[in-house]
Amino acid sequence: MKVLFLGDVIGRAGRTAIQSNLKNIQKSNQIDFTIINGENSAGGFGITENICKDLYSYGCDVITTGNHLWDQKEISDYIERDNNLLKPYNFPQGTPGLGFNIYKTKQNDAIMVINLIGNVFMKSDDNPFLKVEEILKKNQLNSELKFIFVDFHAEATSEKVAMGHHLDGRVTAVVGTHQHVPTADSHILPKGTAYQTDAGMCGDYNSIIGMSKEPILDRFQGIKSKSKFSPAMGEATICGVIIESDAETGLAKNIKPIKVGGVLGV
Repeated sequence: MKVLFLGDVIGRAGRTAIQSNLKNIQKSNQIDFTIINGENSAGGFGITENICKDLYSYGCDVITTGNHLWDQKEISDYIERDNNLLKPYNFPQGTPGLGFNIYKTKQNDAIMVINLIGNVFMKSDDNPFLKVEEILKKNQLNSELKFIFVDFHAEATSEKVAMGHHLDGRVTAVVGTHQHVPTADSHILPKGTAYQTDAGMCGDYNSIIGMSKEPILDRFQGIKSKSKFSPAMGEATICGVIIESDAETGLAKNIKPIKVGGVLGV
């Protein structure tokens, strides 16, 4: 199975790039299933019902999120009606929405997608290392469940690397999001799990992690900016990874980073 995962979508520039390029990426790489982190897709802060529907129409199968999930108030009601939009599973008990789910590819193969959020340098949530065990106690790679993908939305690289090793050999892939910069460490861990610390973003890289430079530069210099934070609007680079799994074991055969368009595109 080949799964495409795209990092955090930043505003209109990221959405436009996905609309223009996703189908071609899927076709040229023979993608079976597509996951996109959409938590910054609404003006850089959160996601809306209409944006979810747009991403699905472009070819996305599942949307993962992170710490900005609740920035758009409408999403609290909508997420309970959309089982393809995930929240981090280790958000506090009672938070609306699903933190993981099992889906079917067009070939009728089962894939589980798990969304987790880190605790280091972020608002503290339930322990992601303990919470993921609740899922894996009842769900293992086997002849029926052929792929388990984990989006770990976290700030600290050490926490992400630790999660990769914690899950090595038990899931197909662990890929980080949140930092908006693609890391150059894609590889397969010793027991067969594909790993990359951060997938990067789908946004304009002539920016400061997807946002217009001026107000952020002002803040770093101690200047009160006249402008609000807003997504950069130049041509976006689509960043993510393609993971290919072994049909027999469900573990990874290959992980390949992709960069399409914009200033990073190859």
